[in-house]
Order: sequence, then structure tokens, then C-alpha cells
Amino acid sequence: KVVIQDLFLELCFYDIEKNYFVQFRSWTKMTLLDLRSDTVTLPTAEMYKAMAEAKLGDDVYEEDPTVNLLEEYAADILGKEAAIYVPTCTMANLTAILGHSRGIRFPEMIVGDKQHTYMYECGGAATLGSIHSRVLANRADGTIALQDIEKLIRDSDVHYPVTSMVSLENTQNMCGGIPLTAEYIDRVGAVTNDKRIKLHIDGARLFNASVATNTPAKRLCAAADSVSICLSKGLASPAGALLAGKRDFILDARHVRKCLGGGMRQTGILAACGLVSLRAMTQRLEEDHINARNIAKGISQLNGISVDLDKVETNMLYFSVKDHRSGELVDELKRSHGILVGAYDTELVRAVTHKDIPDSKVEYVIKAFRQATEKLFGGTVYYK
Repeated sequence: KVVIQDLFLELCFYDIEKNYFVQFRSWTKMTLLDLRSDTVTLPTAEMYKAMAEAKLGDDVYEEDPTVNLLEEYAADILGKEAAIYVPTCTMANLTAILGHSRGIRFPEMIVGDKQHTYMYECGGAATLGSIHSRVLANRADGTIALQDIEKLIRDSDVHYPVTSMVSLENTQNMCGGIPLTAEYIDRVGAVTNDKRIKLHIDGARLFNASVATNTPAKRLCAAADSVSICLSKGLASPAGALLAGKRDFILDARHVRKCLGGGMRQTGILAACGLVSLRAMTQRLEEDHINARNIAKGISQLNGISVDLDKVETNMLYFSVKDHRSGELVDELKRSHGILVGAYDTELVRAVTHKDIPDSKVEYVIKAFRQATEKLFGGTVYYK
């Protein structure tokens, strides 16, 4: 047996005799439960097997059969003509933004102030595309007011840049993982269609929105000109994302992907995981939502923590820590209980559930929070 990988206490072996990957965990002193993000998910045994058996070719020549199958499958479930496989959802979003602004001098994108494309993607639209961002407030429910979008679409005044597109995010991460509804997206799409500009949806967690709203993914993006999905978050692939839209748009996207360094070769070995993600992992996301809700309920009465339960609709829960002691709480959870969560500032903390946080660990997480908050703040008294 040959050691293939040693990643975050995960040992993966390839069993030569049985011709498949064997995966098991080797815990040392303490089991680490990582709730910092759903990006930390590790591939499933089915994914390792799919990688070992994947049929490969050169994807830049569009000759990798596994990638081609993944792109066709993704386009179908998203209701679009075509799709393209890229390394990351950041690249998928940037490819869409550059594509929708191609041929426009002085382009401008309307985007929410809490959207991932605006906050956490290195300003790629401005840096690589010279695309100006016109920023509007994301409301508590993740939406941008329709009247604000309409008002800020530029006319042809020579003093202004030219509005090329609107970008939305679903689910809306920094608003608590809130899902946007198909009805709202339809209304935004009606505006962009009327103004002859494009609508892109950053659907990194689109399938979480689909589960939370009980709406097919293709319905959620029906009004959009393009949509991205991430395979390496709750869907547990080791890497990869997809961008879907009209066929000519995706043809152009292949040029953009190549320019951005995203033209991979025998990448079917990763695309094989993507097929497992879309066929199997999308079917279990409700478990993550239930676990997030149960953890939120369990910690909502603890002294020092404030949770808005109405906002815990998917696999994310954000909570506030009093007295600007979020860093202390994060450190205590890690040091004494082996639980990793992420502090955004001195008050705000995020925990994200995923397939590597089974429901059997929910009570342990709640107990750890109780002990940590009692150590830092005293008894169990609701803080608001």
C-alpha cells in the first residue's frame, strides 16, 4: 500500500490489490471539528474511487471525456446551454464579469456591499478588467433594493462609466448564509433585461439555496445570464467550480479562462469528484442545515453570545460575542475542545456545518460552547 496523502490528520491510501482508495482518520490527542468553513471538507471515498477510474484527456483541447460529461451535466441541472469547468469559483465569477463587460469601454458592475465578489476576490474585476464597481447595500435578507438597482443603472452621459451588469450572490454569505428567492431574482432579471445589461449570480452555495427554498437550482438562476457554482465547499470536491450560460458566452469564457491561467490539462481526475458532488452531495445538504440550526438553538441561551435564529436558514450561523472577546472565545474553543470557528472581528464569529460535522457531534459542539462561555463570561444567561 502506498501513502498518497497526509492532509489535516487525514490519511489516504491506495490499495493496489483492491484498486481503490482507502480513507480513514488517525486522530492524535484531540479530534478537531473544523467549523471555520465548508471549504475544509475532505473528499469522500466515492470521490477517491472516481478519481482512480476517471477517463482523461486534454481539456484545453476539449478532449477530456470526464470534464465534458461534468460540463454537460452542470449545464443541464442549471438550465443553461453550456458550462465550463474552472479551478475556483473566484475564477468563475471573474470570467463571467470579464465576459459580460467585453467590448464595453469604461464598464461598471452593480454589486452588493457584502457580496463575495466585492469583498473577498482581490478586486479582480478592477485589477484585471478595469471594471468599476457601483456598490449598493445588501439588506438584512441578502437582497439589494430593486429601486436602487434601477436608479443606479447609468445613462449615456459622458461623465459616467457604462453599466454592463448586475451581480448577485446566492446564498448571501455575509448576511448569514441567507438564500435569495427565485421571485426576487426574477424581478432583478426583469430590470436587467429591460435595460439590456447582464445578470450574473455568484452561486457558490446555490444548492444550499435550492434546498432551503425547496426550489430547483435551474429555477433559481432562470433569469440570470450566467451562474457560477462551487464544487469544493459543501459539495466536498477537492477543487473546482463551473460557470454556465449561453453557448457563445461559454465559448468566449474559454478564452478568458486561458488568459487567467485556468486552462488545465488532464483535469478529469478532479472533474470526476465534481460529478459525485452534483449527483450525490447535493442530496445531503439538508443535514448540514439541520445541524447548523440545532447548534444555533443550543448556543442561543449562553451568556456572552447573541444569535439571530431567524437568520439560520442554511449551513451558516453567525453570532456576536459580548465585550469584544470573540478572539478569546475562538482560542478557548480550539485549545480546550478542538473546535475551530472563525472570528471576523472582535465581535462577529461564524460557524459553518458540512459533511465532516455529523449530527453525532452536534451535542459535543454545544457542550464545548457552554463550557467555554461559562469560563469566559460566567453562568448561562442570555445576552443580547
